[in-house]
Amino acid sequence: MARQEQVLLLEPQHELRFRGPFTDVVTTTLKLSNPTDRNVCFKVKTTAPRRYCVRPNSGVIDAGTSINVSVMLQPFDYDPNEKSKHKFMVQSLVAPPDMTDTESVWKEAKPEELMDSKLRCVFEMPIENEKMQHDMDSNKMVSSSLLKSESSTLSMKSVVSSLDDGEVKRIMEECKRLQMEVQRLREENKQIREDDGLRMRKSTAVSSQHSSSSSGVTVKEEGFSARAVALIVLFFVVGVVIGKLVL
Repeated sequence: MARQEQVLLLEPQHELRFRGPFTDVVTTTLKLSNPTDRNVCFKVKTTAPRRYCVRPNSGVIDAGTSINVSVMLQPFDYDPNEKSKHKFMVQSLVAPPDMTDTESVWKEAKPEELMDSKLRCVFEMPIENEKMQHDMDSNKMVSSSLLKSESSTLSMKSVVSSLDDGEVKRIMEECKRLQMEVQRLREENKQIREDDGLRMRKSTAVSSQHSSSSSGVTVKEEGFSARAVALIVLFFVVGVVIGKLVL
């Protein structure tokens, strides 16, 4: 004998939707309505009992009334490419007039007296949630960059403001002195090159030319060494000045 048609009205009728994100418990509501003039017993079952918490999962719906069932999905790692195979079933039967114990009613019920409705589970991650999360991450990155930039600007301003007029004047005088020292070294190097040319012109003999050539190499090396020393001194002093500014 075929089973009776479900007398309870389910809302939703065919599927339970759970909207992410699924990092916390997600709850959806199943409304069961009894449009008849008799009380109806119900049970809610699932193919994945460890993944869901149902409250209440059984009970009696009085004639002409309804009840809301909370279906709570436990947190899990959501994979959009994986389709949900979870299903729920709502079983019901008309309560006898002299019912005193619901458990005994279910045990004594005949198969043809049972009614059931099945619902499938649907997981969905709203696009607006993903966009919102992306915007939040972008805003955090921009805010962090702005804070770093403002911090660097304030640091430079504090360094400049910490220098008094006397220190600025002293640094300027030091730079001027270094420029004069470089100019003096350039003039000495120029004089060395002129002396070298004069020696080369006075040399006529082969031995004298050879000797003069050797002396020229030595003088050039001395001139090059003088330039190198001048540049090293200049870079060292500039480094010291910049270090004082930063500190």
